[in-house]
Amino acid sequence: MKRVILTLLAIAILPCMLFAQTTEAGKPIVELFDADITAPDSVHLDSSNVYILKEGVFVDGGAILSIDPGTIIKGEPGTGADSKYLCVARGGKIYAMGTEKKPIIFTGDVDNVDDPFDIPYGTNGLWGGVLILGNSVCNTPTGIQQIEGIPTDEPRGEYGGGASPDSLDNSGVFKYVSIRHGGTEIGAANEINGLTMGAIGAGTELHHVEVYNNYDDGFEWFGGTVNTKYLVSAFNGDDAFDYDEGFRGYHQFWFVIQDSANANRCGEHDGATGDEQGTPFAEPYIFNVTYIGGGSNTENGDNDHALKIRDNAGGHYANGIIGYFGGDVVDIEDLCGADGSPEDSRSRLNAGDLTITNMYFWDFGDGPATIDLFIEESYDCDGDEIEDSTSNFAEVYMIDPANNNHWTVDPMLINVDRNEGLHLLDPRLDPASPANTPGEPEPADPHFDDVDYHGAFPPAPATKADKGLDGVWISNWTYMWQRLHVALLCGDANADGNVNVSDAVWIINYVFIGGLPPYPLVAGDTNCDGSVNVSDAVFVINYVFIGGNSPCDTDGDTIPDC
Repeated sequence: MKRVILTLLAIAILPCMLFAQTTEAGKPIVELFDADITAPDSVHLDSSNVYILKEGVFVDGGAILSIDPGTIIKGEPGTGADSKYLCVARGGKIYAMGTEKKPIIFTGDVDNVDDPFDIPYGTNGLWGGVLILGNSVCNTPTGIQQIEGIPTDEPRGEYGGGASPDSLDNSGVFKYVSIRHGGTEIGAANEINGLTMGAIGAGTELHHVEVYNNYDDGFEWFGGTVNTKYLVSAFNGDDAFDYDEGFRGYHQFWFVIQDSANANRCGEHDGATGDEQGTPFAEPYIFNVTYIGGGSNTENGDNDHALKIRDNAGGHYANGIIGYFGGDVVDIEDLCGADGSPEDSRSRLNAGDLTITNMYFWDFGDGPATIDLFIEESYDCDGDEIEDSTSNFAEVYMIDPANNNHWTVDPMLINVDRNEGLHLLDPRLDPASPANTPGEPEPADPHFDDVDYHGAFPPAPATKADKGLDGVWISNWTYMWQRLHVALLCGDANADGNVNVSDAVWIINYVFIGGLPPYPLVAGDTNCDGSVNVSDAVFVINYVFIGGNSPCDTDGDTIPDC
C-alpha cells in the first residue's frame, strides 16, 4: 500500500496541447496538462496519437474522458508534487474502452511500446499511475477521505459519498487496460499504486485490467462497491491486491504472479482506519483466484503471508488456488479482549463476515504443518504482539472439514514459470487436476459466471488434438503476453487461440503481400528455422490437412523444439 494515481489522457484538439516529435509507428505526440479536462468538457483521446502526461492530470468532476482502443498514454518521470498521474475525480467519468486486440496502455515516457523488451524486466517507478475516485461508501468517520498518492492540499483528491453515499455510483468504464512500470514516490512511504480506487461504485464497469512492474501495490481499493473481473497483478513490488475502508462488491477471476526476489503479499486486506471500528465492514466476495507467489524457496523475507487479514477486515474467498509462496497461507489479526471487544478480524471470522472455503493451498515455504500455514497475529492489551501465542483459532478454522480447504493436494497447474521471453507460463488446470471440480456455489448475482472449476483459469484441453489456448484470458491484451511470459500457441499467427488454415493464409499474406506479421512474430516460425517464410505456412497446412507434426514440433515427439 504505497502508490497513488496515474492514468490515461488524450485529446483531439485542446489549446494546452503541444505537438512535438513522433513516436510509436510515427504517431505524433500530444502533451496533456491538468487544465485540459475540466467541467463540462468531454475530451476524446484517439489511437492516432501518443499522449504524454506532463503533470498530474485530473478528470474534474462533471468532465468526461473517452479513450479509444489501442491508445497509448505515457507519463513523464517526477516525484513528490512533480509526479505525473491520471486521476478521475469524484463526479468525473472515464470511458477507457480497450479491446482484446487493442488494449489501452499506460506506461512511462521512455517506453517504446512497439518493442516489448526495450524496458528491462523489473523496471518500475518511471511515472505515477492511475486513480479513480467516486461517491460510494468508505467507512471513515465522515465517509470522505483524501486518497493516498495525491498531495493532501489537493481537494480533487477526496473520495467517498459522506453521509449519503451512492453504492451504485458510476465512474465510467475501464476495460482491457494495461498499466506498466509505474509507482513514483509522492513522499516518504507514499508511492502511487498501479490502479488506485477510492469509493467507486457498482455502476462502474471494470474488468480485464493488468498492472505490471509497479513499484508499490498493483491494485488498491479504499472503500467502494465496484464489481470486478479478470484482473492481473504481475511482478509488482509490494502487495498484489490491497483493500481497506469497508471495500465490498463481487469479484471473480483475479490472477497474481510475483517476482521471486521482490514482492510482499498476494492479498493485504484491511478493514478500517483509525480505531478500526468503522462500518460497513470490508466484506468483498472474491471467487476463482489464482495467486502465484515468489516461490516456496524464495529468499525474499517480505513474501511472508499470502493473505494478511487485519484491522477488522472481513471478506469471502472461495474456489481459488493460492501457492508457490515463500511464507504461510494466511495471518489473521486477533486483538486483546473478549471476542467483539474491540472488533477485529477474528471477530469477523467468528461472525461469518470472513470466510475462506473450498480453496487449494500448495507449495508454501513454511509448510507443510498446518500450525505453520494458518496463523494468527495476536496482541496483548498494551498493543504489543504476543510472539509465542498459543492461540490456534486460524488453524482450527482452516482445517475444519466443513470448510473444504486443501493443503496437501497439488492443484496441478499446467506450468508455473516467471521467466520472460520463453512463453512457458500456463496457469490453467491439468485436465486431471483435483481442482477441476465444482466448488462452492457462487452468490446469486448476475456478475458471477457459474463455473465448475477452481482457480482463475479453466482446465486445458484433454486431448492433443485440441491444441487451442482457450481459457488463457491473459493472452493477446496483456504486457505479460507481449513479453512472452505466457504460453504461446505456435502456428497461431493471427492470435485467435487456435491453429487452422487461416494462420497459413496470414503467414502467406505477411510474406508475399506485406500484411501484418504474426503476433508475436515467433508464433509464425512453425518449423523453428529462426525466420517466418512460406515454409512455415506449408508446415501449418500439413498439420491441419494431412496430420503432420504440430507447429514447432519438428521431430514429432510432442515437445516444442523452439
